[in-house]
Amino acid sequence: MGTLWEKTYKGSHYEVRAAGQTRRLYTDGVFHSQYHPGRALAGGIWDLLMLPVFFRPGLAFRRVLVLGVGGGTVLHQLRQYAEVEEILGVELSPLHLEVARRYFDVERCDAELYQAEARQWLNDYSGPKFDLIIEDLFAEQDGEPVRAIPADKAWFKMLTKNLTRDGMLVMNFIGRRTLRECAWFNEPALRKALPGGHQFTLPAFENYIACFQRRPASGKALRKRLESEPKLAREISRGNFNFTVRRLVPGR
Repeated sequence: MGTLWEKTYKGSHYEVRAAGQTRRLYTDGVFHSQYHPGRALAGGIWDLLMLPVFFRPGLAFRRVLVLGVGGGTVLHQLRQYAEVEEILGVELSPLHLEVARRYFDVERCDAELYQAEARQWLNDYSGPKFDLIIEDLFAEQDGEPVRAIPADKAWFKMLTKNLTRDGMLVMNFIGRRTLRECAWFNEPALRKALPGGHQFTLPAFENYIACFQRRPASGKALRKRLESEPKLAREISRGNFNFTVRRLVPGR
C-alpha cells in the first residue's frame, strides 16, 4: 500500500494511502476512513454506520446530519442506499475535509460540509430537526482512538432534541464496555425517548455501532430489506458482510 499524501499539522500526522482504487485515511496512525468508488461495501465499520437505514421502510430520510465526516465514506453510502434529500456534515479537522474533497470524491455526495467542533456547532444550530444523526466522533491518544465527546446524559439530550419524532441516532463505540457505559443504559428518561435500541458488530473489529430510535424496530425486518438490495445481498451471501445485529437490553 503506497502513500499518496501526508502532512503534519498542529502536532498530528495525516496520511492517505492507496491500494489500487482503495483510499485510506490515517491520523496519527489511527484508521479513519476507507473508500473504493466501485464497491458496494467500504470494508469496515463504515458499513455498519450506514446499515441502520434499513430499519426504515422505504429508506427515506429528508435530512441527515453526520458528526465526524473523516474521509466521507458514510456520505457516499447514504447517497447509494438511502433516499436522502439533504446531508449536513460536521468535521473538526480541516485536513480531513481537504482529504475528503481531494481523494475521497466527497463532492459527489452533494453534502453541506462544516469545519467545526460538533458540540459547539449543535449548540449554535437552530434549523430543522434531522431524521437521522450519525455520530462518529473520535480523537487519538497514544495511537489509539478515543471518544471525542463522552456519551453522557448531556450529549444524548443535545442529540435527541435535534431528532424528528421518528428520528434515528447512530453512534460509534470502541468496545462493548464503552457502549454499556453510555447514558442510554443508565437514564430511564433517555430510554423512554429512544425505546428502540440495537447494536451492530463485525468479527474483525472491536467497534460497536449502536442505533437508538424513537420507536421499536426489528432486526429481522432489517435483514429482509437488505435482501432487496442486490449488491449488499450478494456480499452477504459470499460471506463478505458477516455482521451481527442484536437488540439492546438494559442490565444485560
